Amino acid sequence: MITYRKETLDNGLKIIIHEDRSTPFIAVNTLYGVGSKNEDPGRTGFAHLFEHLMFGGSVNIPEFDTPLQKAGGDSNAFTNPDITNYFNTLPASNLETALWLESDRMLQLDFSQESLDVQKSVVIEEFKENYINQPYGNVWHHLLDLSYKKHPYRWPTIGLTPQHVKDATLDDVKSFFYDHYRPNNATLVVAGNVSFDKVMRLVDKWFADIPSSDIPAPAYKHEEPQNEARFKEVEENVPIPALYKTFHMGARMDEEYYASDLLTDLLSSGASSRMNQELVKEKKIFSSANAYISDSIDPGLIIAEGKINPKFSIEEADDALSSLLYSFVDEVSDKELDKVKNKVESSIGFSKVELLTRAMNIAYFDHLGDPEMINNEEKLYRNVSIDDIRSAAKKIFRKDNCSTLYYKAK
Repeated sequence: MITYRKETLDNGLKIIIHEDRSTPFIAVNTLYGVGSKNEDPGRTGFAHLFEHLMFGGSVNIPEFDTPLQKAGGDSNAFTNPDITNYFNTLPASNLETALWLESDRMLQLDFSQESLDVQKSVVIEEFKENYINQPYGNVWHHLLDLSYKKHPYRWPTIGLTPQHVKDATLDDVKSFFYDHYRPNNATLVVAGNVSFDKVMRLVDKWFADIPSSDIPAPAYKHEEPQNEARFKEVEENVPIPALYKTFHMGARMDEEYYASDLLTDLLSSGASSRMNQELVKEKKIFSSANAYISDSIDPGLIIAEGKINPKFSIEEADDALSSLLYSFVDEVSDKELDKVKNKVESSIGFSKVELLTRAMNIAYFDHLGDPEMINNEEKLYRNVSIDDIRSAAKKIFRKDNCSTLYYKAK
């Protein structure tokens, strides 16, 4: 059982403190409720740009990492369609250093043209390296645009085009910052060798005076149910062809989420999984095959994909994968389901060992609305029945709910 205490400052900042006296370290995690889904379709990539800008100068601190490293700590961050998450680990004796740094960049960034130009250049180069010049790099631009028609999940976190970041002005980034990077849009988790009273005293010292703001309500439209099969074919300079299929599934807090997640584990988790056994080992149609969920907060996707053995056509691969997806669930046994549940429970158990992972998960579950999920997710997975699995498969694996991308090699 992971214990914690939660408080909320007058400015709306949520603080969760998890005491663990068995370690000399602490983790300080700040989650902001902003991701690429909060962007304007004509100005994408801003959430990811801010992941970089937040490590530049803030109003009183020229560079974020230098004081933290002098205090024996390190830091990093990630952005996805739903959130932006910043995390630090350092000796417990230097707790105040991390809180001082986090509060200063929450208060106000150093909005200089020089800093903006540097980070824009970094992000644009990352876009080119990972999404334009990398083999299969633009898959998600094709696949998400095919799968979504209205929701901003239709573009990757990096953005639709590097031009959007290139065109960003100081006024643009200031507006985005004050709309989203405010205390009333954040959860701060402090975990490790700390006391509740000391953390609250320091949090009050460094964060209480940061003003809140009116966080914009989501302006995007929710995706309507898909009722027709969608298809797209592209040719790129890649070594072998690949096949991608997506199916719409429920939201992160829907009851069917856990059955949907276990569906993909049954398909591709481990050497004995259905896709690996049938499509890779036995029929040898794919050199590799995998299935997974997008794990988004709003209704997301199940993705099934594979690199194709050149001895087979992409159409043959599609037929084989589709046949498996639409029929395998009728053959699933309680024993097979228990096996993937045990793997999930083991993974959740290991995630609770590392202090930083605990802090990150508590912050995320609080953002979902229930930090106690840190303690009850194993039970939610364990309670999924064969009937739940079959019901989810019947609902999700439908031809009219499928988008297919043929990624051919030139």
